[in-house]
This record gives sequence, structure tokens and C-alpha cells, in this order.
Amino acid sequence: MHQNTILRVARPTDDLDRVLRFYRDGLGLQLLYRFDDHAGFDGIMLGVPEAAYHLEFTRAHGHSAGRAPTQDNLLIFYRPDPVDWAESVARMRSTGFEPVVSFNPY
Repeated sequence: MHQNTILRVARPTDDLDRVLRFYRDGLGLQLLYRFDDHAGFDGIMLGVPEAAYHLEFTRAHGHSAGRAPTQDNLLIFYRPDPVDWAESVARMRSTGFEPVVSFNPY
């Protein structure tokens, strides 16, 4: 992969505040950028500074994003260190998110 390549995963949402609580406060990603009313969209970008990826979530004024189409529509973050994983789960719970059983057992 080219060293300047950046992966941006973009998803629509109806609730930017909840997304921010989940990914920043729960998962521990950093808010990298926020924009308001850019051509009718509000948005946030989250990730790890200097990483070759970030997540972008947008809300279109006057439109509903609805829900993801399936139970298997996932972003997966691996936390291989058991202590880091346990701390992440505790943060998620403290921000109001509970673990769920995945649809796909893998």
C-alpha cells in the first residue's frame, strides 16, 4: 500500500452525539475534526492521530439515515491485549453501551 494512502470509512447517522459517545468516550478514538453545515451536512471524523485510517460520520440536514441494513453490518476493532480489552469494555458500559452477541459467530 502506498505510504500516503488513507482509509476513510464514511457512514451516515441521525445521532452524531451518540456516535461521538460510542467511538470517542467508549472506544477511545480521538475526535480529529468536526464540521457543521458544510453543504447541508454536519460531521465528525474520529481515529488515532497519524494513523492511515479514520471514521467519518455525517448527518444530512432534512434527511434520515435510518438504521444499518443488517445485523452483520459491522466495524470490527481488535483489542488483543486483555487489559486494554477489559478497559475498553468498561468504558463502553460507563457511556451506556452494553455488549451484544454477534450475528456472525466468527
